[in-house]
Amino acid sequence: MSSLRLQKIERLLQKELGDILQKESRSLCNGAMVTVTIIRISPDIGFARVFVSIFAPGQSIESVHALLNANVKQIRMILGTRVRHQLRIIPELVFHVDDSLDYIEKIDKLLKS
Repeated sequence: MSSLRLQKIERLLQKELGDILQKESRSLCNGAMVTVTIIRISPDIGFARVFVSIFAPGQSIESVHALLNANVKQIRMILGTRVRHQLRIIPELVFHVDDSLDYIEKIDKLLKS
């Protein structure tokens, strides 16, 4: 399997998951704004690590992350109905919090002081 094919699948899943989390955010994540930043797929397309950036005023990031992992079956089912004509195998999803923006802010703050 070529890496170009994996990259195309990652882009497809990122687009579709972003759309799902945007439209279903009220029921899946208690109204928090969740952005899919990176997706990494295993070579056999059976497993996908989804890195998300979470903006949740009034909620903790950990609670929204736990809510996403609790609703992973429902998210995977919605994803399967959307990409069933493009993919034969819908990968298992595991959500991780992407804290790269916080890290960039920290470095920027250190450089300015």
